[in-house]
Amino acid sequence: MLGQRWPGRDTAALGNAVRALVPLVQVPPRGVWGSGGLAVHTTAESWLGSPLDAAPSIDPIVLRYLGAFGPATVNDIQQRCGLTRLRGAIERLRPGLVTFRDERGRELFDVPEGPRPGPDTPAPVRFLPEYDNVMLSHVDRSRVICDEDGRVLWRLLTQAGGIHFATITVDGFLGGAWRVARTGDAAVLAVWLFRRPSKKEVAAIEQEGAELLTLVAPDAGTRKIEFSDP
Repeated sequence: MLGQRWPGRDTAALGNAVRALVPLVQVPPRGVWGSGGLAVHTTAESWLGSPLDAAPSIDPIVLRYLGAFGPATVNDIQQRCGLTRLRGAIERLRPGLVTFRDERGRELFDVPEGPRPGPDTPAPVRFLPEYDNVMLSHVDRSRVICDEDGRVLWRLLTQAGGIHFATITVDGFLGGAWRVARTGDAAVLAVWLFRRPSKKEVAAIEQEGAELLTLVAPDAGTRKIEFSDP
């Protein structure tokens, strides 16, 4: 359709321009368990059934970010939403926020009702999906990724041609990566651990992994977990 409207132009470039410059909504379902398809978009106005605000406030986005990922710095918020110069929004919202200081003296902001578990709160093993916000939503990711493990993950990505791996957290930190492979009616959960785990951690990974396999491969005749070095 774009090519018909602008003949002689590169249709792929026209499509990319629309995706980059026009407010769009990706229409669900993008994919379901075990299958997927091409992304289908519509305009935000069509999806919402009303025109967009010509000058929307950024404040609700800041509050929603803090509700999910606070306490956080201004730079953390900017990292997640891709917008800059958010200090003004924070200053407007400051009277309704709570503040802290991290180990480096940086000011952190949070919503008053945000969950802030104590240091002794257990952090169970969790299998996170690809591009999960836990790993991507802060400028300083040392709260969930130590430098050495980050380098191991980067090496895996490089070896896989840039394909992002789903990750595993152990005691709240990046501990490995995972993938599920299907062959016939068999499902194999491949786990790469970045350091030698304790027996208790292995048991927790196996238990959580078994539940993951039941979720993503309910029709598999056999399910198993394989551990490998990264």
